[in-house]
Amino acid sequence: MGIKDLEDLKKLSILKSQIDSLSVSDIVELEFPTLGPDDTLSDSLALMRKTGYQEIPVVENGSYIGMMRYGTILRKKSATPETKIKSLVSSLPTISEETEITKIAEYMVTNNCRQLAVVNGKKITGIVSRTALIEIAADMKSLKDVKVWEIMTTPVEYVKDNAMLSEAVDTMRRLDIRTMPVIDSAGALVGVVGMREVIDNGWKAGERSVAGISKSPSTQIPVESVAVTNVMTVDWEDDMESAADVMASKKISTLPVMDGDEMVGILTEYDIIEMISACRERDQLYVQISGLDEEDKIYADAMYSDIAAEMAKISKIHRPESLTIHVTRYNESGDKKKYSLIGKLFVNGRTFNAKEIGWDIVQTNNDLVKKLGDLVKDQKDNHVSRRKKIKP
Repeated sequence: MGIKDLEDLKKLSILKSQIDSLSVSDIVELEFPTLGPDDTLSDSLALMRKTGYQEIPVVENGSYIGMMRYGTILRKKSATPETKIKSLVSSLPTISEETEITKIAEYMVTNNCRQLAVVNGKKITGIVSRTALIEIAADMKSLKDVKVWEIMTTPVEYVKDNAMLSEAVDTMRRLDIRTMPVIDSAGALVGVVGMREVIDNGWKAGERSVAGISKSPSTQIPVESVAVTNVMTVDWEDDMESAADVMASKKISTLPVMDGDEMVGILTEYDIIEMISACRERDQLYVQISGLDEEDKIYADAMYSDIAAEMAKISKIHRPESLTIHVTRYNESGDKKKYSLIGKLFVNGRTFNAKEIGWDIVQTNNDLVKKLGDLVKDQKDNHVSRRKKIKP
């Protein structure tokens, strides 16, 4: 079949039925790390490095009070290693044993998280990780006919091997991503680098805080000195079942996508989670804007209005199913804020990706949704999925 044909199968209902035939009890982790509110940021980071968790439950007197997030640590530049994590706890959605798998995927997409707490009353009883959902995808035989190019993210954000590590850190923070491919002067893929390598390198250098890490001595080195070079990749025409199996069995969150020697996209766990979320049956278009700072939420109504106008145009071609937009704000110079918006639109079973950067968040959002609309129109007019022709 293929994702482009899924509209004929009642809007992803076959995938949904396979996914939601499983329950939370099938994928829950009953043993998991926890932190207390009086533990420090340094304690949190050490436990994350030890366990591989990027969200760790914070428990006080046996009651669950929230999550300590790796992303919070990366963004909290003013925090010191001795900062108590009670001031940094995030309120992520919690799930119960009855929560549908597609709903869990939706929570993970909208909150850009990797772990969610299973809660009964005030007590945390388990954890569901993003990896568990990838393992579900790896066992779904119906994904054998869904190709990597239909799900992958493109264009690819990359860093040169001779660039300073600080440049990679700034880009990952700006785009709210954790891993980037590394290319050489000829444009060939030579490795990947992620925040894990950045943090590990800082710890080896004796640095115990991620505050201001892009300006720390440990990042003033070439990317190639810490990049992982034994890179697993997938071919753009590989099927999604085998790609998910590679991720699950090798515990890899990011796979560069190749067409011969050319890198044409990137496949992440997040892309697969979005696909699972898109299987959720909805009566109307599902739209989610994540990453808005408190002071930017006043612009949300204007952003949703522009989205509605463009989706109405798209619906004349195909019915849009879901749209997720993630906002990252960063300082370009002085106190002036710049915005990076990344959008992923599911239409007629197909995935369309776009990115826009600008000073005005409303205008940048408008430009982004128009770009997505143009991609849908181009696909209809030219019968071309991306920048490369798809073989029959």
